[in-house]
Amino acid sequence: MGILNVTPDSFSDGGRYGALDDALYHAERMLAQGAAIIDVGGESTRPGAASITVQQELDRVVPVVEALVGEFDALVSVDTSTPQVMTQSAALGAGMINDVRALRREGALRAAVDSGLPVCLMHMQGEPGNMQENPRYDQPIEDAVTTFLKKRIDACLAAGLERKRLLLDPGFGFGKTVEHNLRLLNRLTALEALELPLLVGMSRKSMIGKVLGRPLNERLSGGLALTALAVERGARILRVHDVGPSVDVVDMTWAIMQERVLP
Repeated sequence: MGILNVTPDSFSDGGRYGALDDALYHAERMLAQGAAIIDVGGESTRPGAASITVQQELDRVVPVVEALVGEFDALVSVDTSTPQVMTQSAALGAGMINDVRALRREGALRAAVDSGLPVCLMHMQGEPGNMQENPRYDQPIEDAVTTFLKKRIDACLAAGLERKRLLLDPGFGFGKTVEHNLRLLNRLTALEALELPLLVGMSRKSMIGKVLGRPLNERLSGGLALTALAVERGARILRVHDVGPSVDVVDMTWAIMQERVLP
């Protein structure tokens, strides 16, 4: 899953792909490198991010989704918590909803049900604006994440969202310390109890910088190590900025796990 942020303030690439032509060029490049999904986000969810209006998010996301589907026939995921964005993106041919708030924003659950699309539910403690203000848990992080996601799965099923349409994201970096993140990846198999596919996003995140002492533009190697470990521990979709190297890591890791050369 290649990341396409059409925001001015995302932590890694904010402002780089705000113009439609720039966004499409970057998406085309990620597809050529092997991305199976392009994840389009119009609202930054970095720590401390400010909220935006619904219209601002629509103005950023809708033209990009329409162009990606129309020009590249791409499988487009929309990284949004906003019901109106879900609805309009689905109408334009988006293939997936990726919600860091796990459909907790008012109206989001109904919009997701009505869209007919697969939905990724992510764990986050708090909101982007405050989630990294001394995050704490009363139980081991893997148990806290599992408990939260189980409740969101139950809410989705009760609202009529079929289980076969659900994916899960443990939410690395969202309301978690570095130690939380390290433990969560090490014990990622604990989420197998939920019996749903796992999406993982750790690309360029501060956990890499804090462990290795690397600035944002020097975190690729650390991120590739995390990618290999995530695949080995059960992740099936990797949300990344650097598609080409990540595809190689996934393919090599998967070949070892399958003990055969893959076509």
